[in-house]
Amino acid sequence: MHLKENYDYIIIGSGFGGSVSALRLAEKGYSVLVIEKGKWYRGDEFPKTNWNVRKWLWLPSLRLFGILKLTFFRHVSVLSGVGVGGGSLVYANTLPKPKSKFFNHGSWANLADWEKELTPFYETAWEMLGASENPLLDEADFAMQELAKSIGKAKEFSPTKVAIYFGEKGKTVDDPYFKGKGPNRTGCTGCGACMTGCRYNAKNTLDKNYLHLAQQLGVTILAESQVLNVLPIGNNDGSKGYSVSFKNPTKWFSKTKTINSRGIVFSGGVLGTIPLLLKLKETTLPCLSKKVGNEIRTNNEALILNVTLDKEKDLSKGIAIGSIIDLDENSHLEPVKYGEGSGFWRLVMMPMVSEKNFFLRIIKLFLIPLSAPIKWFKIIFVDDFAKRTSVLLFMQNLDSTLKFKLGLFGMGSKVSSGKPPSAFIAEAHNIANKHAKLTNSKSVVMLTETLTGIPSTAHILGGAVMGKDATEGVIDKDNKVFGYKNMYVIDGSMISANPGVNPSLSITAIAERAMSKVKGK
Repeated sequence: MHLKENYDYIIIGSGFGGSVSALRLAEKGYSVLVIEKGKWYRGDEFPKTNWNVRKWLWLPSLRLFGILKLTFFRHVSVLSGVGVGGGSLVYANTLPKPKSKFFNHGSWANLADWEKELTPFYETAWEMLGASENPLLDEADFAMQELAKSIGKAKEFSPTKVAIYFGEKGKTVDDPYFKGKGPNRTGCTGCGACMTGCRYNAKNTLDKNYLHLAQQLGVTILAESQVLNVLPIGNNDGSKGYSVSFKNPTKWFSKTKTINSRGIVFSGGVLGTIPLLLKLKETTLPCLSKKVGNEIRTNNEALILNVTLDKEKDLSKGIAIGSIIDLDENSHLEPVKYGEGSGFWRLVMMPMVSEKNFFLRIIKLFLIPLSAPIKWFKIIFVDDFAKRTSVLLFMQNLDSTLKFKLGLFGMGSKVSSGKPPSAFIAEAHNIANKHAKLTNSKSVVMLTETLTGIPSTAHILGGAVMGKDATEGVIDKDNKVFGYKNMYVIDGSMISANPGVNPSLSITAIAERAMSKVKGK
């Protein structure tokens, strides 16, 4: 791949924020380089199941270069995406718009009339991501519908709006979205394997919309390259541009390369952007706000796996998240699934214990299996974990925040406001128990939750939030970084309040708005 010595913009990361930025900047006439640390996966290069950890998990120290990264902190365990297309490779395609509360709290609340101002950009995001209502309700969704009826929330159950091309099952057609400028697409087969990477060309990942169109306009995408440093050229404020250094993280020995750029867009997600900004604040970008790493949010969620004892049930069919229940004004519940054969998670699961006290929790951990030993034996040795499991994703927009900071052993977390994220959300455990009774299931969670009480999240947000100035945020309302010229943060780090739902659509919409403010070349 031929790289130029200078670009108008270098975008660090290729997720929702980075992909939007790449296309819109190219449309405005700028030369753009996208640098992505993960690999470029296409079609049948994705793993068939998550037992293929080499292609599924990102753990370079063990030579695993897959699409899912697991990161463990003192207060939360995080699942995130890696690769060209970022989180779109592993997310469950779901594109809900948050309720009004999201737009009216947090550090950004008084900077604009966000709900009104973002409305057209949400529409653009839905269109670009090929959103449509899920027509493939299946067994897991029917169980969720039954649950909704049993708790008096029948009218609050609905199919999800998702980024999938449904068309005719298995049939390939010319680009149905961008008047022939996009790639061919194939109708969804309903295999349920969205989160291990769509092998059938139906999932509208970012490499099939924003990034595909950006490449047609001359954008260069450099995979397997991790940014190490961003250094202002000449003036300390970056008005003369930046020098960006990077190297290949998939090779033991890789030379560091340097390219110059007039502008920078940080789009590596919270776990890419925030550690890099924290490092740069101590070295080459000292004028960054002291708020870097503050106001980290987790959607206040719970991930509970209900494993059924009914062997005739197949909970793996359909799409990754096919339906949703609005439980109340603050809470949502979604049934998540993996494709047939993807049973890796069974290795790291333990019974769900609703007890905050550590010693009592350990006692209950041993007592629960003894209360129904035959059933728990069947759960442990279930024939196909994915086919028998419905992952209940419970989310709330109730607020609490963490702070990430660098230490001797990398980035760590501490509570900055409100209560710390909890693995024992009473509402989540209660609804999981009701679902378990309806589906003849037992509830299990990640062992880190049972043993340590540390919750898990697939939606880590914040750390470079908006504010009126550098004392309140890292970026302004147009995503410009305080203290530096022509520098932006456009990814999940910019989310300045708790959406309470899957955040990909909101990241896309806010990115669209930010790019609309950039003048043409």
